[in-house]
Amino acid sequence: MQLADRLARLGTESAFEVLARAKALEAQGKSIVHLEIGEPDFPTPKNICDAAIAAIRADKTHYCPSAGVPSAREAVASYVSKTRKVDVSVEQCIIMPGAKPLIFNTIFALVNAGDEVIIPNPGYPIYESVVNFVGAKPVLMPLIEEKDFRFSVDDLKSLVTPKTKMIIINSPQNPTGGVLKTSDLQAIFEVAEEHDLWIMCDEIYSRIIYGVEFESICTIPGALKRTVMIDGMSKTYSMTGWRLGYGVMPVEVAETLTKLAINNFSCTTTFAQDALIEALTGPQDEVEKMVKEFERRRDVFVDGLNKIDGVSCTLPLGAFYVFPNVTKLGVASKKLAQGILDDAGVACLSGTAFGKHGEGYIRFSYANSVENIQEALKRVEAYVKAL
Repeated sequence: MQLADRLARLGTESAFEVLARAKALEAQGKSIVHLEIGEPDFPTPKNICDAAIAAIRADKTHYCPSAGVPSAREAVASYVSKTRKVDVSVEQCIIMPGAKPLIFNTIFALVNAGDEVIIPNPGYPIYESVVNFVGAKPVLMPLIEEKDFRFSVDDLKSLVTPKTKMIIINSPQNPTGGVLKTSDLQAIFEVAEEHDLWIMCDEIYSRIIYGVEFESICTIPGALKRTVMIDGMSKTYSMTGWRLGYGVMPVEVAETLTKLAINNFSCTTTFAQDALIEALTGPQDEVEKMVKEFERRRDVFVDGLNKIDGVSCTLPLGAFYVFPNVTKLGVASKKLAQGILDDAGVACLSGTAFGKHGEGYIRFSYANSVENIQEALKRVEAYVKAL
């Protein structure tokens, strides 16, 4: 079979590969604790589901504008204006079936073959995959454990060349749980201003944050003129299967992404956008309860990991992942993660699934019960002792 050459440049997301492997082991009768996939284990709040059901019954099951239902775009504009403390117009907002299409289409629209894009590493693997796919060069910005998985401003400045076109940031961050500070965001903005660069900020974990205030680069005066901000419903509202993401950007970019939507998927599911409106404008009690429970799980997990000889784990400030340092165990991350799955029955991801700077680390998701996390800790500790 002859496939297009460009597909050789397209990467993947290891979480889904490990999930498939874990499911296969379960089918063979093996007990598996699933800590691999980045998906909240809570149900979508009832009021959000009810809004979608009501929309279906009202026959909102047909095409809608490719940029999104106007009332849903209005809800996004209002929500982002409030949470990022910046005036956002409806024309700057676009809705797509998940945050991933926004990531893909933003890079596709703004980056040429031969350009360079600075991306966080370890980082969400789709950034590097799409940059490679469009024929550009990913330039890795190391995230440093000693800086709570933030970056060095000097490192950032040193990575910029005449070919640099975009800086990608993600805060709170996958896989480390790191959170950027105001000083980090200001430095990124100043570099982008000086060199006339685009910024793509992935803020999908903006509401899942512990003990610190969420900071968005969009809040910096003037930043939105060169920024595409991406968020969505999957993580905050436990709506991964609904496929609802939204972006805020300069109007011209929104118009371009709308054209890409027309050529690709036509529009985002119409009735689902009533659920988006209800999520953003309705009661937030369930979100607050979910985040509180995530924080409890985080504390149990970090405490347990730090009691395992050869393992150390910093306290993540956001998202729902722990990213322990396992270098003292003397086993390559990929081999260790595979052994923890095959022999201990705990599904996790190698740090290298998130780039070369992830070597020496393992990612566990704590989107699972405290009881299952405690069971996973017992299994991992026994496995490590047997190495």
